Amino acid sequence: MQRHNPTTIWPVPSAFQHIYSHAAEISGPARLLFVSGQIGIDPKGDLSDHFAEQCNQAMANVEAILESAGLSQNDLLRVTYYLTNKDHLAELNKIREKRWATSDPPAVTTLVVEALANDDLLVEIEVIAGRQSDG
Repeated sequence: MQRHNPTTIWPVPSAFQHIYSHAAEISGPARLLFVSGQIGIDPKGDLSDHFAEQCNQAMANVEAILESAGLSQNDLLRVTYYLTNKDHLAELNKIREKRWATSDPPAVTTLVVEALANDDLLVEIEVIAGRQSDG
């Protein structure tokens, strides 16, 4: 996988260099996994009222799906975060830095939306993961 952060466009701020790339590329024979938006509902069907708990659970759900496909967060190519409150942006970045920071971060888009499918949802995370095939 190759990350693209060309010097001919705005530089990624140092605080974000471990959680954001302008683009991620996979070439040649490859596996791609498109993961539906994951929310903060745990395996028992419970949903916290708190942003951090919902976000961490949504990330755990993504990680479980990646693992079931033989992939990990190091294989993330693109991540889209949907938040219902812009005041949660700083907290999201702290959680991302703690859980998914890497020297080769994925391409990332973060959107603040009016609502998600359920009014109690505070965050949804959608990802594309991939890995070049061996051989």
